Amino acid sequence: MTVTELPSPSPGPSPSPSPGPGAEAAARLREFSVWPATATEEPGGRVLLAGVPLADIADAHGTPVYVLDEAEIRDRCRTYRAAFPEAGADVHYAAKAFLCRGLVRLVEEEGLGLDVCSAGELELAVTAGFPPERILLHGNAKSPADLDTALRLGVGRIVIDSPAEIARIAAAVGPHGHQRVMLRVTPGIAAGGHAKVRTGTDGQKFGLSLRDGHAQHAVARVLGRPQLELTGLHCHIGSQITDAKPYLTALRRLVGLMARIRDVHGVVLPELDLGGGHGIAYRPGDPVLDPTALARRLRTALGEGCAAAGLPVPRLLVEPGRAVVGPAGVAVYRVLAVKTTAGRSFAAVDGGMGDNPRPALYGARYAPRLIGRRSTAPVVRTTVAGRHCEAGDLLAEDVGLPADLRPGDLLAVPVAGAYHLSMASPYNLVGRPPVVAVRDGAARLLVRRETLEDLRARDVGL
Repeated sequence: MTVTELPSPSPGPSPSPSPGPGAEAAARLREFSVWPATATEEPGGRVLLAGVPLADIADAHGTPVYVLDEAEIRDRCRTYRAAFPEAGADVHYAAKAFLCRGLVRLVEEEGLGLDVCSAGELELAVTAGFPPERILLHGNAKSPADLDTALRLGVGRIVIDSPAEIARIAAAVGPHGHQRVMLRVTPGIAAGGHAKVRTGTDGQKFGLSLRDGHAQHAVARVLGRPQLELTGLHCHIGSQITDAKPYLTALRRLVGLMARIRDVHGVVLPELDLGGGHGIAYRPGDPVLDPTALARRLRTALGEGCAAAGLPVPRLLVEPGRAVVGPAGVAVYRVLAVKTTAGRSFAAVDGGMGDNPRPALYGARYAPRLIGRRSTAPVVRTTVAGRHCEAGDLLAEDVGLPADLRPGDLLAVPVAGAYHLSMASPYNLVGRPPVVAVRDGAARLLVRRETLEDLRARDVGL
């Protein structure tokens, strides 16, 4: 089988191709820059991932369907492990981006830790074989079940998010117990791709403010509980951050707090967790955060800051989620209807905000493409609409798609590995899609489709 190789170029804007035979190939190369590195295209227009035609997966498993490129995830895990070597740092995968048993096993094999936000994520990870001591439990409002599960399973650290949690955790541990904890600090930094994902500012629900003294007061309270071992400070300043500067500012402020803790309490904290939020490209030319460059700048700033404060360099923790799994996923849809109204072209597909709420929540932008055939028709501006009963159920607005798009065609949305299934819902009682992993020419089901029988079984009111 003859295919056109589509290597991933360096992220960033590409020059417009010059007219001629190579212009189409250059345009396709740019288009595929946000796809997994294993993406290839046959001369007839069918697209393969890891050697598996996406059309074959759609035929075998139906649509919508999420496809995860296992090699892409492993490569990204290894990039982080190389950027943050084990000698002085830990990398924890942020499970909220996407979690299933198959991914738990993969992350464990690649040497990453996990951070989880609920008893459900924690139970799934541990029952899939993940070592609980390599797990952090987060959450601004941890339920009794969350804390009970964490203590029962022996989670490595609990990240305290509010003063009330200090007494709750201490009481649950008991006078003779022991639990390692961290303290989530809000450093007063606005960073992130959307106002709803900027979590480092004062006046929002996460963490304890550095500016108003709540963080310092919480430190004293934790240190006064002998059954709680304060191992370090934690912060998470936002999501889709593409500039290292906010992380460096947060680092400096937290090192300053660590120095004050040393001076006031005589305690030197051994860990500093800067969270995640590392930005990725959803469309060709979007800016990204390079984890290798970020790690280099963080190590330099941490060394200089600790030297100036007379502190030993703490162990650095980071928590990438989207940056590990996001670019490895592709969502495949089937076109159900095509129409033009008021001069605007629509292609309605068999999924939508039920399986990807991000465009409705955050105005997220994607670059869908036709994957089942090659079209020579001119490109027209088309809005890809979902099937749900909301005017805002639009997966991609005004994107370039062939003018001869028709019902039955397959569209693929790249960069669909993070915050799609994990945020999906059965809105309109439409079951959530399956997840299929691909590697070395083979496909395997990781998560089956949610069926109408599943949805009916939960309804016990009749």
